[in-house]
Parts: sequence; structure tokens; C-alpha cells
Amino acid sequence: MVKDGDSLPSGSYTKTTRTGSEAATGVLDARAVFSEFGSGATMVFQGMHRYWEPLALFCRQLEQSLGHPVQANAYVTPPGSQGFDAHEDEHDVFVLQSHGTKQWKVHERHDLPPTRPALIDSAIGPGDSLYIPAGFPHSASTQEDASVHVTVGILSLTWSTVLNEAVKLTGGDLIVKEPLPLRFADRDDLGQIVEERLTELGALLAKADAGIITERLRRRFLTTRQTVLRGQIHQLLALDDLGDDSVVGKREGAMCALSSADGELSVLLGDRELRMPDWLEPAVQSMLEHEQFPVSHLAPYLDEAGRIALVRRLIVEGLLEVVE
Repeated sequence: MVKDGDSLPSGSYTKTTRTGSEAATGVLDARAVFSEFGSGATMVFQGMHRYWEPLALFCRQLEQSLGHPVQANAYVTPPGSQGFDAHEDEHDVFVLQSHGTKQWKVHERHDLPPTRPALIDSAIGPGDSLYIPAGFPHSASTQEDASVHVTVGILSLTWSTVLNEAVKLTGGDLIVKEPLPLRFADRDDLGQIVEERLTELGALLAKADAGIITERLRRRFLTTRQTVLRGQIHQLLALDDLGDDSVVGKREGAMCALSSADGELSVLLGDRELRMPDWLEPAVQSMLEHEQFPVSHLAPYLDEAGRIALVRRLIVEGLLEVVE
């Protein structure tokens, strides 16, 4: 919870209770939360895409469209209040207003604390959205009405990520982590030393394998996304009835990318990597080309026992689901 630009100490709206024989700390105290809200504090729901399915799927679709990680926070602000003071984010954000109105001020890039008139000074209402690029200070306040909005952050990977991977790959981190000379600020030859190190580091980076760096970035993105497994208990309970006539399809929000090497098929599922024999690649690729299909669709690639076993495995992994 935040109020007038400051985060409230968690102890003001949480308590310690017990779950069975274990003590549980940091449990929300509902009465305290509503009391703080009534006094002008904003409720902040961090990482709401992790536990509310509509936002989880929305963020997943954005990640698939943009190819960059996405997060979402929700904010509930009482009338006549302001949560955070003017601040800038290191990533682009989209503000999605869902209830009430909120007055937003967006200032020129890095004008913090603001010294010039705001570039944007406007109220947005339900259904409105506001795009704020990284580095533009902004603040918001309510007037007569309470406000609910969601801030979607685009956690874009930058070229500095590529540079860091190249440094690690080539051993350049030994240079980067080397301390500057003693009393470097007093040395007349510091410029020459810096030039030599930059030349040395540049020579190493020029030898970096772009293919390896690309694969590392791709694998990291496609194995660290939020898991989306709506209705998975029902899917697991239906496995015993899975047969050749069962119709299955790719789960909404599921991610999948394939690559093969050295006799092994790598299946990147968004939140992890699954490895299979590479002779299964045609069957898996055929699945990905169809929204829905009967298990028997895989007959050209696998016998009945084999295709049922493969589909079962991919249901367990969360890529497929039974639709009939």
C-alpha cells in the first residue's frame, strides 16, 4: 500500500497468524487494509498476471506478439488521493483504466523532479489507455471518484543484454571485473589505460559467436515465462480416457518452439524445456500446425500406443488439452 508518495510499512496492514502448527507472517489484515484505504492509501497488486487468469492470458498474448517479457500490476486508489510521487520507469508502460477516472501528468524525459510544464495533463476514464515510454516521469491522482487501473510493463530486452552475453562468452568478464588502478583519479595515464582496455575488450567481442548468443537469448525467453495451466486438474483426470478418437488442441496461451541437434529434439514450452528423440519432430510439428485434431491425426508418424503416449505427455506438460 502507498500513500502520498511513500510505501506504507507492511506491518500496518498485515498480521501474523497460524496455519496448522506453523506461524504465517505477512498475512493481510483485511480490516487494517480497508482502514488504510479509507485514509487515502492506494492498494497495489504487484505481479497480478501471476494469479489472475485474464491478465495472465493478456500478458502472454502480448509476449507472443512483442517477443519481450510483460508484467502487470493493478492499483486501486480512493477518491482525492495520490499513490506515488512523480517517478520514471526503466521500461515502457501502458496504463489501462477500468473504473473511475484518474488525472495523469507526464513530463519530459528525465525531468525529475519536474521543473517544466507537463507534456500530458489529462484525466482518463474506463476503457481509456495511456502509453508512457521509459524515462518519462509521471504521476496520477484521483478527484471525486475512486480509481482502478492496470499498468502493463514491457520489460524489453536491450542490446546491453547481448553485450553482456558476448562478454561472458568470450571471457571478457575478466577484463570488466578487473579493478581500476590504485589512485586512478590521480594518474595522468588513466586515459591511455582505458583506451588499451577498451581495445582489448573490443578485440575479444569481435570474436563472439552471434549464433550462440542468439540461442542463449532465445532459450532464456522461451523457458522463463509465467505458467498458464487453467483447468489442468480436469485435464489430468481425463488422461485415462484418452484414445485415438479424442480431440485435442493447443492450450490457450501455450508457447512452443522446436529445435533439434545431436539426435535430440528440444521443445521450449515457455516456462521450461522438454527434450525428446528427434524422430518425434514431424509429429510434434504436425500438432502445432492445427488448432484442434483427433489423436488419430498422428497415425502417419506413430502407432496408436505411441501417439497416445505422446499426446498424454504434452497434456501433462501443459502444451495440449482435451477439447472433446
